[in-house]
Amino acid sequence: MNDTQMRRAPSQKRSRERVDAILANATEMIAQTGSDALRMSELAQRTGISIGSLYQYFPDKSAVVHALAERCNEESRACIAEGLSTVTSMEDLGNAFGALIDTYYAIFLAEPVIRDIWSAVQADGALRAMEVEESRRNGALLGARLKALRPAADPAKIDATALLVMHLGEATMRLAVSVERTEGDALVDAYKRMAIRDMTAL
Repeated sequence: MNDTQMRRAPSQKRSRERVDAILANATEMIAQTGSDALRMSELAQRTGISIGSLYQYFPDKSAVVHALAERCNEESRACIAEGLSTVTSMEDLGNAFGALIDTYYAIFLAEPVIRDIWSAVQADGALRAMEVEESRRNGALLGARLKALRPAADPAKIDATALLVMHLGEATMRLAVSVERTEGDALVDAYKRMAIRDMTAL
């Protein structure tokens, strides 16, 4: 385990509830003042636990951000798996992929705390490695569907394309929400066109 991860995984109901409370309070604090201002002592106080109890689960702020990001990742991964589950043609894939990107973009626009969490991930080298691994997991989901639709295509080419499509999707979201809405919408639309064109060309 590295210092960006939870120190102790909760196994009992009471421990899971305590971790949930810690992360819920951390989310509220980040929404109010941003992740840069998050302080472990304040988080412990707000959760109603001692700083020692907090450190039993999270060694530092990076570990809290890691846990929040991982929860976002799990939800995103489940959404991707569900969105791709009924795809039976390349046309279906294009429609499903476009819908997934639109949903993800809407979440980024509606939830500033998610944008702040991902900004914190980008600022931390250890956490950036987690983002790459998540792109690989999501790329594997997309790649599996592409291989079923394009059985004659080079599997290595499919894997590379799927990984790149998913990783660039994250970068597109961050760019889109950092500019004016009209430009952001255009960037997301351009990304969808490029990604679908590259997948269709396999």
